[in-house]
Amino acid sequence: MKPGKTHKASAKRFKVTATGRIFHRKAGYVHKLAKKRPQYKRAARKPVEVLGANKKMMRRLLQV
Repeated sequence: MKPGKTHKASAKRFKVTATGRIFHRKAGYVHKLAKKRPQYKRAARKPVEVLGANKKMMRRLLQV
């Protein structure tokens, strides 16, 4: 990928905070919610921070 270009598919799915932290939505919270536990559904509503080696890759894709 050329430097200076933002990966648009990633930009739609990940949000960068003012302090540089990257968040994404938890998987599996779109359909078939009737069979899922309330505890899982409650936790899945909250965004999750990208950590570790994935954060470095996301910074390159999002050009942060």
